[in-house]
Amino acid sequence: MTAEPLARTAPLAAWWDALGALPDGVQITPLPFVAMIDVRLDPTGSAAVAVGGYLGVALPTAPSTYAESEVATAIWLGPDEWLIISPFRTPEQLETGLREAVGAGGTEFDGSVVDVSAQRTTVALRGEHARDLLAGGCALDLHPRVFGRGAAAQTLLGQAGVLLMALDDTGTNYQLVVRSSFAGYLTAWLLDAATEYRTAD
Repeated sequence: MTAEPLARTAPLAAWWDALGALPDGVQITPLPFVAMIDVRLDPTGSAAVAVGGYLGVALPTAPSTYAESEVATAIWLGPDEWLIISPFRTPEQLETGLREAVGAGGTEFDGSVVDVSAQRTTVALRGEHARDLLAGGCALDLHPRVFGRGAAAQTLLGQAGVLLMALDDTGTNYQLVVRSSFAGYLTAWLLDAATEYRTAD
């Protein structure tokens, strides 16, 4: 007897109807199954250069920033650590490409490449009230003069640890990366926080 393969289920599939009913001023959209690879290496070494060549953009070295290309986005997590995300590559493709780049230096150990795609999920937050909604549960100064396009920070939103990225300079377009185990809590928090904007529009 052959068992049927299990269907892949998005972490926030149960919330799609509720999220779809939100007003235009605060749109919350799950982005499931995005490839995510954690990379650790010497930012001054040959592996970093090779990884930048593969991604089409140099790994960012300034704290709390990200850099993006047509292939992927590289998010600074620490002096020698980045999260590489890509909706255009499968986890296997992205991991293989990064492993080959990290190993291009030819030394015994140039860094580490770990697939963490199943560990986290992604949520897009857009609309004129997006920054106000985030400000209700996040201690960061999110004004675009301080937290504009290219900024990324690990912070708390409500009680959930998230990686928050600003995708523009207007305070209306953000992306959240959250651990899958906290995704339901975060979505419930966002929906509750968005209640006041249902009548604002």
